[in-house]
Amino acid sequence: MSSPVWFITAASSGFGKEIALNALKKGHRVLATGRSLNKLTALKEAGAETFVLDVTSSLEEITKTVAEAHTKYGRIDILVNSAGYILEAAIEEASPQESFDQFNTNVFGALNVSRAVLPYMRAQRSGTIALFGSLGSWRGGPAFGLYAATKWACSGLAESLRPEVAPFGIEACVIEPGYFRSGFLNPGARIQSAKRIQDYEETAAGDIRRILDKTDNKQLGDVKKGADVIVDVLSKTGIAKGKEVPVRLVLGSDCQQVIRGKLKETEELLDEWKEISFSTDYPKGE
Repeated sequence: MSSPVWFITAASSGFGKEIALNALKKGHRVLATGRSLNKLTALKEAGAETFVLDVTSSLEEITKTVAEAHTKYGRIDILVNSAGYILEAAIEEASPQESFDQFNTNVFGALNVSRAVLPYMRAQRSGTIALFGSLGSWRGGPAFGLYAATKWACSGLAESLRPEVAPFGIEACVIEPGYFRSGFLNPGARIQSAKRIQDYEETAAGDIRRILDKTDNKQLGDVKKGADVIVDVLSKTGIAKGKEVPVRLVLGSDCQQVIRGKLKETEELLDEWKEISFSTDYPKGE
């Protein structure tokens, strides 16, 4: 069996780059994309085929790039939608354009790349599509509400896409990392809203901003270890040999802790409001 072919967005840095490098080291073939070829030089030298792709481009432009990439090996086995950034802003502070831009990169971009790749996967009756959620898929919070909303969306999309494409032999998965040292919180990667409202500085929103500053490059997660797991799981090799691709791939002890806490809180909330929730049903038999 020939080695799998990966198509990776935002492969110039962070998880995208480490996934590409890890896949190449394992003898897989990689179609690496990014907004600048210059930033993909290291991957090119490592053996990847590189392409310019801005996930916020039109579907037509994205489709054209995917078609060009597909000609290299005649197939795409694994798509990793890793493009994304965090908009640091209280909900009131974020402008309509800033809000759209956050969704355009994190959600709509992943949708359009998936739309462009799916016809090839359907034709070959196999493939895996991965979106990136995060700890924010489970817990929203002040100063990163719009980012969390995009990650909830990505997790919901993967969960919905999975049964849609299963009849064609295609799997869908959302990768949900906790805090990793991926450069995600670096000043150049973390976007702040142009508007700042002083009232929020001494609230939880201001506290979170200061925590993000202190957390940068001190996160618990090792992105190289995370990439190693992702490559094994999506290609069903190594530690994941013989396993199915899970609908949610949770990475990091911190993310596990947040999710378990959320499940407990949700169960308690459901129990507290159970009678009122049930009171809205029609009587049985009607």
